[in-house]
Amino acid sequence: MSHPSPRTRPRIDAAQRRARLGRRHLLAPDCRAATAEETADAVVALHASDPATVHLAACARLAVPDPKEVERALYEDRSLVRMLCMRRTLFAVDAELAPVIASSTARAIAAKERRGLVKWVREGLGWDERRLAEVTDRTLAALAARGEATAADLSAEVPELRATIVNSPGKPYEATVAVASRLLRTLAAEGSIRRSRPRGGWTSSTFRWAPGTALVDLAAPPAPEARAALARRWLAAYGPATVEDLTWWTGWTRTDTRHALAAVGAVEVTLDGDGGASTGVALPDDLDPVPTPAPWAALLPGLDPTAMGWKARDWYLDPAMTPRLFDRSGNVGPTVWWNGRIIGSWAQRPDGEIVRHLLSDEGGSAAAEAVAAEAARLTAWLGDVRVTPRFRTPLERELSTP
Repeated sequence: MSHPSPRTRPRIDAAQRRARLGRRHLLAPDCRAATAEETADAVVALHASDPATVHLAACARLAVPDPKEVERALYEDRSLVRMLCMRRTLFAVDAELAPVIASSTARAIAAKERRGLVKWVREGLGWDERRLAEVTDRTLAALAARGEATAADLSAEVPELRATIVNSPGKPYEATVAVASRLLRTLAAEGSIRRSRPRGGWTSSTFRWAPGTALVDLAAPPAPEARAALARRWLAAYGPATVEDLTWWTGWTRTDTRHALAAVGAVEVTLDGDGGASTGVALPDDLDPVPTPAPWAALLPGLDPTAMGWKARDWYLDPAMTPRLFDRSGNVGPTVWWNGRIIGSWAQRPDGEIVRHLLSDEGGSAAAEAVAAEAARLTAWLGDVRVTPRFRTPLERELSTP
């Protein structure tokens, strides 16, 4: 990584970062995409912990928003694949990027999931690894025979999957968990199975399962090379940013992050923000300013990759808004944007109405009119669908109540 003197470093201000965000994350209307794959590629990966987020985030960036376009990519062409990867979070990524994600992050997480599963069934059920392997093989065989199956379908054929273990007994968060839930999660993390179409609509969290391609079978680059490739992709989408931003986003160690940045020749820059200057990094061929897009507004879903893209958010989010827009675990709720800044939140009420609350008067009547137009656009393509975020936040709860 290049370390120029602070006096000679390129300087990139917050307005320029917001201009890049609007263009590169496909949020300005004249930058919107034609396909779901383009939307995922623009932000590197779409958050998928909440099934609705994938569709809402993609459609916010599509010129013609349509959940069927997202379903095509996920279930027909399988050009978007769900992976447990960065920060041990579920993402939907372009299939071409999957080997890089596997080697840079997902394999290590899958190995940790497997170790945890082995310990869990040993302590909770007295199973040794041979017993677990037998149950695993029978589960995979049952799935292969069916082609697709729910956890209930598989549990009917493999009775051991119905066994339960009480987690954290006696604690306020005590929970009874079935072997099927934990085993299928681990197999999905390893890539041996994949989530197929959900039961019900695209907002459903109850998925059918189908055979997948194990991570070990992917022709993936070595881990250091993969981390460098992912760092380049992230900087192209989110840069300039800080080393801490990339470390947080990936879940890597700081050492691995710095090695990856050095491998791509990242250059230190000075980030000028409302709170003062800080040191950031950028790709060496990405130092020239980009044109500011025409004024734009966006209504993004909870856990949207743009809102969750950086650890340091002061340049696009007033810290005073955080308590109302985030839950206690750090998950962001639905957000309203104006020209690269978060200015409020939105929610859908039971009758389908999209309601907004602006926490800032930035942009005045122009912003209000643009936000209203985006709400109408969202209402039109949602139709009869009702969306409740998986992770509720204070302002979203307030707005969703008639």
